[in-house]
Amino acid sequence: MKNYLTLLLLFSTYLAFGQKTITGTVKDSRTKQPLSGVSVKIKGKSSGTVTNNDGSFQITASDGETIQVSFVSYETMEVTVGDLSKLSLFLNPNTSELSEIVFVGTRTAGRAKTETAVPVDVLKVNQIGLPTARMDLTSVLNYAAPSFNYNKQSGADGADHIDLGTLRGLGPDQTLVMINGKRRHQTAFVTLFGTRGRGNSGVDLNAFPEAAVDRIEILRDGASAQYGSDAIAGVINIILKKDINHWNVNAGWAGYYDKKFNAYQARAGNQYYYSQPLDGNTFALSADNGFAIGKQGGYVNVAVDLLSQGKTFRQVADNDFSHPDALPLNTSRRAFGDASLAAAGIMYNMELPVAPGTKTTFYSFGGYNYKYSDAYAYTRNWSAKPERFPVDQNGHLLYRPDIMRTAGDGEIYYNPHIQTRILDASVAFGFKGVTNNGWNWDLSNTLGKNDFNYFGDKTFNASNIGFSSPNHFDDGGFNFLQETLNLDFSKSYSSVASGLNLGMGAEFRFERYTIYKGEFGSYGSYSTTPMVYPNLTSDSLRTPAPGAQGFPGFSPNDVVNANRSNFAAYVDAELNVTRNWLLDGAVRIENYSDFGFVSTYKLATRYKISEDFNIRGSVSTGYRAPSLQQINFSNTLTSFSGGVLIQSRIANNNDPITKAAGIPELKQETSVNGSLGFSWKPTPGLIVTVDGYIVKVKNRIVLSGLFSADDNTLPAEFTDKLKAIGVSTAQFFANAVSTTNKGIDIVIDYTKRWGNQSVKFLLAGNIQNMTVDEIHIPDILNDTKLHQKTFFSDREEAFLVASAPNSKFSLGLEYNMAKVGLGAHLTYFGKIVLLGFGDATADNPNQTGINPMVPTDADPNVLVPENFNYNGKMTTDVYASYKFNKNVTLFVGADNIFNVHPDLGVNPLARNWAFDNESGGPWDSVQMGFNGVRLFGKLALNF
Repeated sequence: MKNYLTLLLLFSTYLAFGQKTITGTVKDSRTKQPLSGVSVKIKGKSSGTVTNNDGSFQITASDGETIQVSFVSYETMEVTVGDLSKLSLFLNPNTSELSEIVFVGTRTAGRAKTETAVPVDVLKVNQIGLPTARMDLTSVLNYAAPSFNYNKQSGADGADHIDLGTLRGLGPDQTLVMINGKRRHQTAFVTLFGTRGRGNSGVDLNAFPEAAVDRIEILRDGASAQYGSDAIAGVINIILKKDINHWNVNAGWAGYYDKKFNAYQARAGNQYYYSQPLDGNTFALSADNGFAIGKQGGYVNVAVDLLSQGKTFRQVADNDFSHPDALPLNTSRRAFGDASLAAAGIMYNMELPVAPGTKTTFYSFGGYNYKYSDAYAYTRNWSAKPERFPVDQNGHLLYRPDIMRTAGDGEIYYNPHIQTRILDASVAFGFKGVTNNGWNWDLSNTLGKNDFNYFGDKTFNASNIGFSSPNHFDDGGFNFLQETLNLDFSKSYSSVASGLNLGMGAEFRFERYTIYKGEFGSYGSYSTTPMVYPNLTSDSLRTPAPGAQGFPGFSPNDVVNANRSNFAAYVDAELNVTRNWLLDGAVRIENYSDFGFVSTYKLATRYKISEDFNIRGSVSTGYRAPSLQQINFSNTLTSFSGGVLIQSRIANNNDPITKAAGIPELKQETSVNGSLGFSWKPTPGLIVTVDGYIVKVKNRIVLSGLFSADDNTLPAEFTDKLKAIGVSTAQFFANAVSTTNKGIDIVIDYTKRWGNQSVKFLLAGNIQNMTVDEIHIPDILNDTKLHQKTFFSDREEAFLVASAPNSKFSLGLEYNMAKVGLGAHLTYFGKIVLLGFGDATADNPNQTGINPMVPTDADPNVLVPENFNYNGKMTTDVYASYKFNKNVTLFVGADNIFNVHPDLGVNPLARNWAFDNESGGPWDSVQMGFNGVRLFGKLALNF
C-alpha cells in the first residue's frame, strides 16, 4: 500500500511538472482584429475554452500536445506545445464561407447561416451594389432579397423624398432595423397618400452612407421576443465595416434613356414638363478608410457618401385611342416622375480596448446625413381651379411667367414644388467585456433623431388677393427622437447537453415626437370672402384656397410635443440538445408608459438530418405599440379624389373630429408567426433553402378611407367640424384590419471557382398571399354599407393586399475570368390589381373607391369595373466589369435593358378615366418602377 501511494505521488508530480498554462490571443490575419468565441482545445480531448471579447484565452497543456484553434468561416490552426507559454495567433478567413456567418437571431459568437433555426439572408453590399445602376441601398435590396419590398413613390407628398422598405408584405414599421445589433431610430415621417404601408412609419435605409456597410443580415422571421416591438415581420441587421489602412473609393453615374414614355417625346404643345432624352442623371461618390488606435486592436473606420439625382418626367405622348398604349392628355399631373435629390452623409465605427491586458472594450458608431429633395405636386389649371391662382381684386389672373406656363391650346397652368430638408443624426456608444467567471456583458446607449422639414416653392397662397408673391414657404415639419439604453449578458456552458448559450438583458427606451408649425402664409388664409372668377362661365363664385398650393403647411392646430418610455427585459436560451439538434427559446416582457404591459414568446429549432441537410422551424408571438407618429400626426393636405384636387384633413387620434367620427383610441397590434423550412448543401458551392411562413396580425393600424363633409348621412357633429375648417374630406388612423400573410421563400445559391475563373448563380424567390380576415368598423360608422365601405373601401383593401406581388423572383448570373466579368440579373414581379376611385354611383356616391365603376369610352351608359391590372413583368439587367489592376475596376451596364414598363393604370375600355389614381400619372407606384432603361458606369478604387 505504501509503495502504491509513493508511485501515485511520483506520477502526479510528473503530470504537474509536465503541464503548463498557455495564454494567448487570436486575431483575424486580414484585419488584425481580435476574434471572440474562437474554440481553443487540446486535440483529441474534450476539454477546452473559447476566446474572450478581446481575443484572449488561457488553457492548460503538456509539452508535445497539439492545441487546435477553430472558428466558423476561418481555417483551422494547430499549434504544438513547446517552450512558448504565450501565443499570438492569426486565423486566415475562409473566403468562401466568411460572408455566411450571421449574428442576428443568435446571441452566440456567430452561426453559419445554413445552421440557424430561422432563415437569414447575408448580403455583401459591394457585391450587390456595384454591378447595377441603382445608387441607393433600399432599391438595391429590392432586387437582391426575396421578400424585401419597396415602391418608389411619385405624387405622394413626403413619400417622394424618403424610401421605406418592408418584409413579407407587411408594414415598414413591422420590421426592426438594427446597426451593429443596436436598434435604429425610425424616421419622423408617416406614409400617406399613394404609398405602400399607408399609415405607417419606418426606418430610412438611405439615411446613412452605403460605403459604411460591410454586409446586411435579413432575418426573415418574427423576432419580437428576442429584440422587441417592431420585429413582427423580421429584422434587418446592418454590420458596419472595420477595415483599416484600406481605401475604398467608388464613383458612379446613371441615367434613364426611355424612348417610349419620356415626356420629352410629348414636348410639342407645351402641355408637359420635361427635361432631356436622357434624364434622372445621378452622380455618386463614396469613400471609406480606417486606421488603428493603439496596439491592442483598436480601430476607427470612417465613410462618406455624396449623391446628386435629377428628376425624371414620364407621360404617354400618344392620344390616339386606336393604339393600345394611348391615353388622353394628363392635365392633372403635367410633371409626373421621380423627385430630384441631393444627399451627403458621414458615418464612423470604432472599438478601443480600455487598457492592455483587460477584457473590456469601448465601442462607438454613429453618423450624420443630410437630404434636400424637390418634387412636383399636382398641376393647377386656370380653367378649372382659378381659386388656386394669384388674382387681383376683380378675379383676374396675376400671371407669373417664371412659374406659370401657357399650353398650345391656351391653358395656363403651374406645378407647385414640394421640397424637403431631412436631417438624420445618430450616435451609439458602450462598453463590453467578460467577467472573471465567463459572463459576456455589454452596456450601451443609442441616440438617434430624424427631422423632416417641408418647404413650398414656386407656388402661391391664392387667398393673398392682389399679390403674386411670396413664392417660397416654410411649411413646418416634424421630428422624432429615440434613445435606447441596453444591458446584455450571455454565457456559454459546454457541460450542459452538447452546449448551452444563455442570454438575458434589459432595455429602456425613450421616444419623443414633435410637429412644428410653418409660417402663416403656408397654411393660413388672408381672405375667406368668396369672389367671382370671370374666366368661369358657371360656378364662378368661389372662395380663394388658403395656404401654399402643393403642400399646405402645418398650422398651430397641428403642433404637438409627445413622448413616452418603454422598459423591457428578456431571457434567451440556445441549447444544443445533441450535436444535431438545436433548440432556441426566448421570452420578453415590455411595459409602455402609454400602453401598459405585454409579453412575447418564441420557440425555434433546427435538426441536422445530415451534415448537409437541416430542417428548421419556429413559432412566435409579436407585439407592436402604435407609434407616436401614428397617434399624433395631423395635417391638411391636397389629395386627388374622383379626378379632382381636394383639401383633406388627416386628424390625429386625439382630435375632436376623430372623436366625433367615433374612431376609438389606437391600441397595439399583435401577431402570431410560424415558419418551417430546410437548408441543404448537396454539393460544394451549392446551397438551397426553402422556408414557408404564416404571419397573422390582429388590429393592424392603417389609414381609413376619406369621409366627405357633404355626406348628409354622417353625424352632423362630424361634418360640421369639417366644414368649419374648410376641408372636403377627413381620414383617420385606426386599428382597422386583421390580416394573414402566407408565403414561401426560395433561395438557390451556387458558386464555382477554378483557376482564374468563377461562375455564380443565385435564384431568390418569394411566393406570398395576403388576406384581410376582419375589418373593425367603429360603432358610429357601422350603420350603413356606405359608411362601412368608406371606412375601409374595396380600393383600400386592394391597396393593402398589393403591398407585395403574389410572386417575385430574381435570377442572378455572373461569370468572371481573369480581369473580365460579365453578368445578368433577371427580376420577375408578379401581378397585382389596384382599383381607382370610380365614378359617382349608388354604391360609390362620394367617389371613394367602393366597388368603383366608370363609363366606357364607347358608351357612357355602360359601366365597367375600374380595375388596374398590373400583370407580371420581367426586367433584365446586364453588366460587364474590367479589372485594370488590383486597385482599379470599371463597371458598365444597363438596368432594365429592354425598357419594360408596367401596364398602364387604366381599364382599357375606359381610357378617358385614366389618371384616376393617387399618383395622378399613367401608373401607380409599383415595385418595378416606371422610368425604363437605366444606363450606368461605376469606377471602384481599392488601395
